[in-house]
Amino acid sequence: MNRRIRSAAVLAAVATAAAVALTASPAGAVSPDVVISQVYGGGGNSGATYTNDFIELYNRGTAAVDLAGWSAQYAAATGTSYQVTALSGSIAPGAHFLVQEAAGAGGTTPLPTPDVTGSIPMAAGSGKVRVVSPAGAVWDFVGYGTANEFEGSGAAPALSNTTAALRAADGATDTDDNAADFTAGAPNPRSSGGTPPPPPPSRAIHEIQGAAHRSPLAGTAVTTTGVVIAVAKNGFWIEDPAPDTDPATSEGVFVFTGKAPNVHSGDSVNVVGTVSEFRPGNAATNLSTTEIVAPTVSVNASGVALPAPVKVLDVPPAPRADAPGDIETAAFNPATNALDFYESLEGMLVEVDDAVAAGPTNSFGELPVVPGTTTDPRSAHGGVMYSYTHPNTDRLILSSSLAPVPAANVGDTLPGPVVGVLDDNFANWMVDVLATPNRTAGPLQPEVTRRQFPLELAVATYNVENLAPTDPPAKFDRLAAGLVHNLSSPDIVSLEEIQDNSGAADDGTVAANLTLDKLVAAISAAGGPAYRYREIDPLNDTTGGQPGGNIRVAFLFRTDRGLSFVDRPGGTATTPVGVTRDRLGRAQLTSSPGLVDPTNAAAWVASRRPLAAQFRFLGRDLIVIGNHFISKGQDQPLMGRFQPPARDSEAQRHVQAQTVRGFVDQIRAADPKAAVVVLGDLNDFEFSQTADLLVGDGFLTDLPRTLPVPQRYSYVFEGNSQVLDHILVSAALVGELHEYDIVHINSEFADQASDHEPQVVRFPLFPLFGLL
Repeated sequence: MNRRIRSAAVLAAVATAAAVALTASPAGAVSPDVVISQVYGGGGNSGATYTNDFIELYNRGTAAVDLAGWSAQYAAATGTSYQVTALSGSIAPGAHFLVQEAAGAGGTTPLPTPDVTGSIPMAAGSGKVRVVSPAGAVWDFVGYGTANEFEGSGAAPALSNTTAALRAADGATDTDDNAADFTAGAPNPRSSGGTPPPPPPSRAIHEIQGAAHRSPLAGTAVTTTGVVIAVAKNGFWIEDPAPDTDPATSEGVFVFTGKAPNVHSGDSVNVVGTVSEFRPGNAATNLSTTEIVAPTVSVNASGVALPAPVKVLDVPPAPRADAPGDIETAAFNPATNALDFYESLEGMLVEVDDAVAAGPTNSFGELPVVPGTTTDPRSAHGGVMYSYTHPNTDRLILSSSLAPVPAANVGDTLPGPVVGVLDDNFANWMVDVLATPNRTAGPLQPEVTRRQFPLELAVATYNVENLAPTDPPAKFDRLAAGLVHNLSSPDIVSLEEIQDNSGAADDGTVAANLTLDKLVAAISAAGGPAYRYREIDPLNDTTGGQPGGNIRVAFLFRTDRGLSFVDRPGGTATTPVGVTRDRLGRAQLTSSPGLVDPTNAAAWVASRRPLAAQFRFLGRDLIVIGNHFISKGQDQPLMGRFQPPARDSEAQRHVQAQTVRGFVDQIRAADPKAAVVVLGDLNDFEFSQTADLLVGDGFLTDLPRTLPVPQRYSYVFEGNSQVLDHILVSAALVGELHEYDIVHINSEFADQASDHEPQVVRFPLFPLFGLL
């Protein structure tokens, strides 16, 4: 039989496969008998238990197979030359066959008596192993790690000195897909002769979990029992119906099968497998999840009652209140540390009563909620307000991995109990709901700000979330409707995240006139004024954000109410705007529009340069600086492995704030009464040092700080309401008559045009220009 073997090179060029000695036309059938059941190349290496590498075979057929003339062969991950070990003897049906290969200098335990001995030195992490019949047919093939050839969709996992590639169901599973059929686990060599090895020791689930974030039995083969409480596409959760008395140890665990398991909720099962720790995305900042891999599962009974769910109550207020650092190596205290509290319930059924939506349902079908009894500080619309000292640790994310989650807005409620499995995924504790919760809609409606009066100037900022001509017309229509109807057509709008004319295509395009023309046309079609725009094209691939998009800041402005744009030539992607004073003592920009210190690499590497422009309203001057500071993408996650999380992105934002404030001080030096507005997506909070640096000695006032605390938010991230977008105004513009409004039309809604809220400030004419 020949096997269907895929080559990474074949995926690009079929000719590559012909150069490798994998003879004959591949067939799609699985092996009826001999398969490779285990591969281990770490023998004798540092930290290894076993002294030798080995290849284990298994006969999944119903008759013995004579191995005379057969061979086991090995090649490097990208090699084309195979080393050969001749086989002999036979394999009985349901039996294993052990091929011992080269020994190393380390290891403490010899292999069981092998059936055949070879001398091939196999690589621990990546390689290719095949079994070839007497006729030269490739009977079975395993590529592991970074191997350029494999069966099916991908290679078996990368291995190590302490892990082997283990075929599912003790070697009996064969779907012609290495990625699906194999997992990495502790090596367990078995030969055809002698007494079969005894089953691994029996361990209760709470012993497997331990009072810690990582299992004390990681890498150990175990036997355990439990009741299936939920079934996923690639495994299932079991829970011990007879828990111990230690609240620090979880009674649930995930059994990873790699494909749809053949068990059902309510089955009482016996599981033999290897304890492992899975870290989502292999990101060091994410917490790991304890699971059992390479399992052999037997069902003892069905229709067993599920354990009662644990109500999520009295969550400690801090992710970690004890000493800072890596929580996986720190003392474990569920009574004082929220992350330890959740870990003590990992993999168990939990219940959240009368949940309230703290954020909208996202595109992944995930809904952030808090219990109805939460004492978190609430937003004006029923969300929860984030601060450094109050991260709202009772937030949980309802996941739709097992059952759909309803589309919900902030403030919607889910009456009664929501029951699911508690699971950590990408540094968020999630409840995989067992059934779709009922939703009661709250009173939330999109806000509408009032229109400016004839002698008022309205200045707004709006992050339009990677707007490109390739976006569907519906997005332009939604944004236009928001600008015209909800923001009441402000006079000046600073737009953030305007992409170039080719969107995310990284083709060297930097112009964005098509993007802005399309938005202006949509505004006109929505009944708005005839806006004009100004922006400066950046150098290609220098502004960060979505690769190829070349996002930048742009200004929209309307000229039907006495406002004009003061155009001064000279602004380019690399030319800094300066400040001069005219004969009347008024601050004037040397170019309009112009960029603030655009070649300052410390400030603007992979980030947007601030756009400065001069406007004239009824004969009076106004300088506006639009900003989009570096994102928080470099920061460690709020509920992740390291506490407190490092906010690494702050360092660059602080330099950016200092640079912008330095430019404002140039304007101030030229004219202490200058009317200046600094606005945009600063990607930081109103209580942050970034905002402090901009405010400085008080010449600028950060308007979000002037609102009542429950109204201070322009963004909702994973259920935490927070300010990222700001408008700051100079001393000449601060007065009792100005009005400032964050207009909530996006971030609290499951259906949104952008993930940011727009905001607007309105100034009456006389206070604006100091004529009272």
